[in-house]
Amino acid sequence: MNLKNGLLILLLVCIWGCSQHKSKQETASDPQIDSIQALLGIAKTATELSFEDRQSYIKEAEAKTLTLENDTVQLEELSKVSLAYMKLKDSLGFRKSNAKLLEMAKEAKATKILGYSHWDLGTFLEGKGVVDSAFYHYKKAIDNFQELSVDSTSQSLRGRMLYNMARIQDSYKDYLGGEINAAASIQLFDALDDDYRLYNAYNVLGILATGMGNTEKAIESYEKAKEYLDNSDRTNKTELLWQNKNNIASVYLNTEEFVKAKNEYKQLLSNNALKKQLPSIYEKALGSLAYSILKADNNIEDAEKLLQEAFELNTELGELYDKARLNYFYAEVLAAKGDTINAITQATESYEIARETYNNDRSLDALRLLTQLDTANAANYADQYYRLNEAIKEEERTKRDKFARIRMETDDIIEENQILTKEKKVWVYSAVLLIVFGIIFMAIASLYHSNSQLKFKQKQQESNQEIYNLMLSQQGKFEEGKQLEQKRISEELHDGILGEMLGIRLILSGLNEREDQASIGQRAALIEKLRDLEEEIRTISHELNHAAYKKFHNFIVSLKNMVADIEKSSGISCSFTYDDKVQWDNLVGDIKINAYRIIQESLKNCVKHAKSENVSVLFQLVEDKLKLTITDDGVGFNINKRKKGIGLKNIISRAKKIKAELDVDSKPGKGTTIKVTIPLEYVGVKTSKETDLINA
Repeated sequence: MNLKNGLLILLLVCIWGCSQHKSKQETASDPQIDSIQALLGIAKTATELSFEDRQSYIKEAEAKTLTLENDTVQLEELSKVSLAYMKLKDSLGFRKSNAKLLEMAKEAKATKILGYSHWDLGTFLEGKGVVDSAFYHYKKAIDNFQELSVDSTSQSLRGRMLYNMARIQDSYKDYLGGEINAAASIQLFDALDDDYRLYNAYNVLGILATGMGNTEKAIESYEKAKEYLDNSDRTNKTELLWQNKNNIASVYLNTEEFVKAKNEYKQLLSNNALKKQLPSIYEKALGSLAYSILKADNNIEDAEKLLQEAFELNTELGELYDKARLNYFYAEVLAAKGDTINAITQATESYEIARETYNNDRSLDALRLLTQLDTANAANYADQYYRLNEAIKEEERTKRDKFARIRMETDDIIEENQILTKEKKVWVYSAVLLIVFGIIFMAIASLYHSNSQLKFKQKQQESNQEIYNLMLSQQGKFEEGKQLEQKRISEELHDGILGEMLGIRLILSGLNEREDQASIGQRAALIEKLRDLEEEIRTISHELNHAAYKKFHNFIVSLKNMVADIEKSSGISCSFTYDDKVQWDNLVGDIKINAYRIIQESLKNCVKHAKSENVSVLFQLVEDKLKLTITDDGVGFNINKRKKGIGLKNIISRAKKIKAELDVDSKPGKGTTIKVTIPLEYVGVKTSKETDLINA
């Protein structure tokens, strides 16, 4: 015990030394509590000590705990003592301390400690194989955690208990009850954004779906579990991903989709580090791959080689439970090979190991196979199969009924508590009723006033929209006037000035017949200048005429101006492309207004949230619909996880107003694409004559 005393003194000295560095303003810690923590710390970490020495430290800490005067602190420390016994695997010490803790916590109505105590007892009993009692204590833990104030801690505790209950229900094939509890835990963990526990919950949901034979839901649950695992920051993420892959492959194997199972197991075994880091998973995957190859390809030779390797690894690991599975697979291989005698031997060994390890499902599989292989004793095997199957069903039925009774009894207690709570509330409500009546009159008056203001704001908003439509219409008329003026100037240049200048050139050409050398040179120069001027005027004419047809009315102009303003103010490179065959100003007002606002809101999101460098806006006619596409190269976001912001809600609302289809595609780091498909109404497309005139 010298080593024991030395460790204790050393730890106490360390605690005292650390306390000297605390700020003077901090409250000094209780030496008695520090002493208890020191004793428990040695019991937990000093693995070089014997079991008895570590046990004595916990007992000493327990004795000190029972002398504490503060009830709350005493219960908290006693809870730590009980947990230390369990981690030391001191069953007797744990049961005694836990029973004492349950009694004291119940008397003190310490709900949280009571919940933790039931949780510890449930974990202990589950480890001992007494799963029905473990289920009961997990349910009692939930009942206590539900009485805590609603916060992230209490919600997480409830979710973990529901998850534990779902696992136990799977072991007794209470799939429906387990699915309900797993789904409830998912709802709680999702609200907390707890990715790792969401992985666990979806994983058990996949196991339950497999038990119910729902392959599609099982695969979907495992894939969902993988997504949350990818988002988590677990240090053992790689190993968990391998286990997830093995679960998916097992679903295909159990549902006899052997080709898919073979492909999944091959992908899993392609990881070179799997054998070293998770040899147990590697061994199971080897055996399963062998069986999949046998069933999918009838490749007996490869299946036998893989099974031999799996047997060798199983012997090294000493996993007797899984050996029954390998014997069963090997019996199938030998049967396919035609070696019936050895196949019977392997099947018999599989059955014996399965019975020894209480592997009921494998026992049934082995008996079923023996019934097929050993025809001389088939009746005996069939009888054993029937009796074992009935016994298993009866046990599972009894457990399911017990689970149901536990839930029912708890619900009855909850209902009684609710009735008492309601009776108390009646008296409280009666006392408050008179005050409420006095407030109601004031509330009605306030609501009337607020309603009047709301109606005024609605009318004001309608007026603003009408003003906006008038502004758009006025701007359209202004642009139309500009186009007409451009066309008039073009015609004047082409038909008036150009014709007169052509006459001058002809006259000068006639005068060029004079023999005076100076006159000839002068006139030739003038003629050349007139020809250049003629070409320049023709160019201007064509450009003006082309611009008159290319210039669009106010809707496109408004969009261009808006995109240009945002580009100038934000520094983001913005491009705007539109279909020039659409008469955009013939769109109904609702489509123009809401399309304008959708583009405006999307660009604002690019500036505020997306951190984009480039944004493109494309407005085009696709078949009989208008398609608006807004694409950026920003940070993107997770559509399924992230809650919708006000901007995205406004875009969705405006799309609904014009009965448009909205598709938002975004991934973290991949940018965002918003597609709005708008039904086409009152839109004119340019005629071929107009198109030919533009191209002239």
